[in-house]
Amino acid sequence: MSDYASKSWWLESLPAPIAANPPLAGSQRADVTVIGGGYTGLSTAYHLKRLDAGIDVRVIESDVCGYGASGRNGGFSMTLFGLTKGITRFRFDDGSARAAHAYMEAAVDGLHELIADNGIDCDYERSGYLLVGTSPAQVRRVAHDFKIIEKWGATGIERWDRDRLRQEFRTDYYRIGWFEPRCGILHPAKLARGMKALAERMGATIHENSPVTGFAKHTGGGYIVKTATGEIRSEYLVLATNAYSVLFPQLRSLQRPVFTHIVMTEPLTDAQMDGIGWRCRAGVEDARDLIHYYRLTRDNRIVMGGGDVSLTYGDDLDGDLNEKIFGHLERHVTEVFPQLRGIRFTHRWGGPVSVTLDMTPVIGFLGADRTAIFSLGCIGHGVSLTHFNGRTIAELIAGRRTWRTEMFFVGRKVLPWPADPVTHGAAHAIRGFMKIEDRLYYG
Repeated sequence: MSDYASKSWWLESLPAPIAANPPLAGSQRADVTVIGGGYTGLSTAYHLKRLDAGIDVRVIESDVCGYGASGRNGGFSMTLFGLTKGITRFRFDDGSARAAHAYMEAAVDGLHELIADNGIDCDYERSGYLLVGTSPAQVRRVAHDFKIIEKWGATGIERWDRDRLRQEFRTDYYRIGWFEPRCGILHPAKLARGMKALAERMGATIHENSPVTGFAKHTGGGYIVKTATGEIRSEYLVLATNAYSVLFPQLRSLQRPVFTHIVMTEPLTDAQMDGIGWRCRAGVEDARDLIHYYRLTRDNRIVMGGGDVSLTYGDDLDGDLNEKIFGHLERHVTEVFPQLRGIRFTHRWGGPVSVTLDMTPVIGFLGADRTAIFSLGCIGHGVSLTHFNGRTIAELIAGRRTWRTEMFFVGRKVLPWPADPVTHGAAHAIRGFMKIEDRLYYG
């Protein structure tokens, strides 16, 4: 087992060390095999058992559940689908963008209910989400989103002006705010481990320390999944691997991993908290291209992420650490809150997120028989999305036709990334353009 606790403060701060489940062993059979023990896979298993208690569901995790993005992310439960509403409208149409927003509102509400109804201890706070504009160009970008949402007639979103922002935060950094009270923040690794326990209570079987070496159609029907110590055959296969999908040839071109990074401060004192305000405790993002995202932990540490991304080549997943970006993030904490100058930073980490070429999530199928299902492209905003996608995937497998299974991004055609040399060059060019645009307009 890898040193999971070194991968993030969230994993390090779990209330007890993880005792991994036994790996897959021997030759086995099941109804559904789920590759990946993060939010998507665990949610799929849980919702399948809710729909049909008799279904045999096995989750195969390469390390421990929550080791990947589910144990390293910023912990925002939010309504953002992909990157922006404008990108979704451009790629599809206004109706699709509006439907995506409704899907994500239901996803946020659904995760809230899941946590509350099942007593999952994950430091959940329904403190809201705040998108801020910190420059004239960012203000125009946020105002444009307000025009879209007003055209739709959507409710539940508040416009905060500079005076309202100053009431909440003791900083002059913010110029406009988009506030959604329904959203929240949480401890992502506690949520992942809580979801594992919940899925197991429902009767799902979970094998940890079981890296998948390959999968294929079985000559007798269904799929066979192989690990170093065993194999399992099932009628349905769910690929809940997101950024790690780059390791499988069948999914490699459909998405690419991009690495985001996070720093964390020491706990703020009562005087420091009084000095910065932040009474609403909302998770905050700015409206740059390469966004900053930040929030408070239960013990009042500041988690600051984003600002830039790291890129790797091919299937290289060793991109967690970037000293330059860590330094930028630490400086940005005191750029927003100058009164915290000199604060100590205790943790730095990173991890991959799944990015599709058109910056839009997808639930898709391998093959015409629709028995192998994948979920990709959370674009770093997947806490509530992955949980809801798990419910949608479970309904697809169970043959339940719902408004979720009819969403435009279920079974949509995915634009493939080109070959690695082209993708690598293009990704660096796009990242470079975004950095220049942020410096000139959005910074």
